[in-house]
Amino acid sequence: MGKAVYDKDQQLTYLMERLNIFLEVLDSIDPETAGLEDIDRLIQMIDEIEMKMDQFKKRKPAPSL
Repeated sequence: MGKAVYDKDQQLTYLMERLNIFLEVLDSIDPETAGLEDIDRLIQMIDEIEMKMDQFKKRKPAPSL
């Protein structure tokens, strides 16, 4: 796994990248043929982004050296 991100700018960048991935997936889905699995995957992606946001809110800044 990756190293914990404490820097607010890095956290924001991470969340923006995840949101952009979500938007790309959303754009790639054909509404005429989208199935339940597609919708479930979108919901899962939103849940993961929300969970990460909550983790970042609760995370204390890294101790200074």
